[in-house]
Amino acid sequence: MKHRGPHERSLRKRLLVVVAVVVLALVAWAVVTLMWHAPIAPAPPLSRAFFSVERVVWGEQLAVIGNCSSCHTARNGAPYAGGVPMETPFGTVIGSNLTPDAETGIGIWSEAAFVRAMREGIGRNGQQLYPVFPYDHFTRLTDADLGALYAFLMTRTPVHAEEPPNRMKFPFGWRRLVAGWNLLFLDPDPFEADVIQGERFNRGAYLVEALAHCGSCHTPRNVLGAPKRGKEFAGGEAEGWYAPPLNEANPSPVPWTVEQLTQYLRTGIARDHAIAGGPMQRVVASLAQAREADVAAIALYVATKMGSYSEPRLQNALASLRRAARPLASTPAPTGDAQLALGASVYASACASCHDLGRMQSSNGALRLPLAVALYDADPRSLLRIVREGVIPEEGSTGRWMPAFGSALTDEQLTALAAYLRRTAAELPPWPELAKAVKESRSP
Repeated sequence: MKHRGPHERSLRKRLLVVVAVVVLALVAWAVVTLMWHAPIAPAPPLSRAFFSVERVVWGEQLAVIGNCSSCHTARNGAPYAGGVPMETPFGTVIGSNLTPDAETGIGIWSEAAFVRAMREGIGRNGQQLYPVFPYDHFTRLTDADLGALYAFLMTRTPVHAEEPPNRMKFPFGWRRLVAGWNLLFLDPDPFEADVIQGERFNRGAYLVEALAHCGSCHTPRNVLGAPKRGKEFAGGEAEGWYAPPLNEANPSPVPWTVEQLTQYLRTGIARDHAIAGGPMQRVVASLAQAREADVAAIALYVATKMGSYSEPRLQNALASLRRAARPLASTPAPTGDAQLALGASVYASACASCHDLGRMQSSNGALRLPLAVALYDADPRSLLRIVREGVIPEEGSTGRWMPAFGSALTDEQLTALAAYLRRTAAELPPWPELAKAVKESRSP
């Protein structure tokens, strides 16, 4: 056996140190390169005449499908002037000012800077944008659509509006961490049409997966806030509401038709289905301004994702319709259960006067609850929020409404009501930890 001398061992150690230093330097260079993005030079102001009317109108249609105003128009604020707080597990992100104000908006952004932000989540100044802004969906948008959106925003009325600073939990205030998120989760590939499907289906797929970013709410997220791979449209949450699956696991007691979905997305109401509530109301208010053909394409794509109803699901739908054919209050509550008896009493006094009438043209009619999807959801959050907060049409829009019962019902009464409706109207097993969910549903 050959023994290495002291000089040879020392040389080997020095060589290993050099290799380690080189590797660390390369890793550091890669990290810095990943995290650093050069600012894009300010662009000269552009007059409205620079953009064709057709391009601006096209961009306006895209903006309503993308529901851009929800995150970029504060309550009682100027359109697209920002200031909307968005709560996330990592802190509060404030929606930015998208008007062409030169100081507080995007007035000095070139189209190249706008496209980079939409596709890569990088601001004009090179700063990482938080992925609560759904650039992981917008990266699929075509150049032409991005250009039309840019034209629309750059022709809005400039508004000087400084948004408050974000309130992020440590260490998420350090934006460069988002570079790692992008490396792990951002898919830069453009949208690809399904050659087997028709033009309307592919139009709907493009709008849903890219511009409308429906998966942002209807897909579950991992601990880092990224959509779970392989779980697309399997159900998620939005602003404390449960967003049900838009795939074969959709819990709607009655199958959706394309026509019903189109009507629902444009008006917030459709036959044999519950009215839109919570964040979905803003989506409906925005889609009401979109071309019906585009909304119908979205409906076709979503209905296809839900799949055809199996024989057991069709039988369950028929059973739900049969239960909805009679007033719920006429169904005896199970005997020997004090909670269900209390729930039946609460329903009779607070709910039956509207819901047992069935949905009618008069303002007193409401959907019979065996058809209410919130009772079939995997968790009770949406039902609890609806009862506590009611359903109030968006300001300036018309639609069905429901009064809020948050101050009228105790936690015990709300828990009993939810348990009673789940058992009697939906005929499903109890939600686990319902009492805990009721406590968590209180407004902060």
